[in-house]
Amino acid sequence: MAASRLSHARDAAGLVLPDAGPVAWFGAPGDADFALVEAGRITAIQPFAPAASALQARGATVTPRPEGRFAAAIVTLPRARDRAQDWLAEAAARTDGPVVIDGAKTDGVDAMLKAVRGRVTLSGQVAKNHGKLFWFDGTDAFDDWRQSPAPNGDGFVTAPGVFSADGIDPASRALADALPAKLGARVADLGAGWGYLATRILEREGVALLHLVEADRTALDCAEANVTDPRAAFHWADATSWRAPDRLDAVVMNPPFHVGRAADPALGRAFIAAAARALAPHGALWMVANRHLPYEATLAETFRDVAEAGGDRRFKILHAARPIGPSARRA
Repeated sequence: MAASRLSHARDAAGLVLPDAGPVAWFGAPGDADFALVEAGRITAIQPFAPAASALQARGATVTPRPEGRFAAAIVTLPRARDRAQDWLAEAAARTDGPVVIDGAKTDGVDAMLKAVRGRVTLSGQVAKNHGKLFWFDGTDAFDDWRQSPAPNGDGFVTAPGVFSADGIDPASRALADALPAKLGARVADLGAGWGYLATRILEREGVALLHLVEADRTALDCAEANVTDPRAAFHWADATSWRAPDRLDAVVMNPPFHVGRAADPALGRAFIAAAARALAPHGALWMVANRHLPYEATLAETFRDVAEAGGDRRFKILHAARPIGPSARRA
């Protein structure tokens, strides 16, 4: 837990943050402990919409991308190594005081510590709760770690840390190939990522409006570069709580099923519930999921018609139509 290691570093190793000036916190979790610096001084660089909303509600300034300079910076390491390097480089170059790096062993903090020690002199380090925290003074020594959105092998713009950055996800491709020729006029792509499914949805006859809903602002920025069709509307939002402005004819999605490193089918079930809420009575859901994920029972409780429409040993394509209203589901 980041707060525990920060407090331990303060108490055991003398870590001190400046008592004035803004403090950047890259990747701050929504429940971040602000014991070492008050919320009003924190600029949280957090592209994940649910965490960003939680931090803003607690008084922090929130932005998906860093701007300006800071008196100090904290970096909570993300799972993706390329995004972690980019955040560290940005923090180091924009900070006049200490740059604090915190991470769990499962998020690669040991490898990051080794890489950083090869470039700068550390001011201190501690280990606690299956992770490490270390700090050094701001520097431009990591400028070559900065990364920008760029075309991947399939010609789509992607960025460090976004899902399937190297190329088209095979499950998403299979889902796109299985979609019918007509989906209806109003469609949503929940968890749109960098926009591949959206490009294929917009090929369908009769689509007048497509909502791309994505919680990762970095991925959504890429989607805006990849999907330039004027029928596309972009929403930086948690798909599980997003509300469509009008009832939809179809929802298409390849929902995530991990929270951190743990598989969590509840996340996919929340996507299914959100799709049912958004659809008109005649509406249909098209989704793809790993073969082992138990979504059929949730679909049967939420839709009148459910069928498997394709797939292979790795994943399944599911089609559900005619959502059941909340009162009928309670009966």
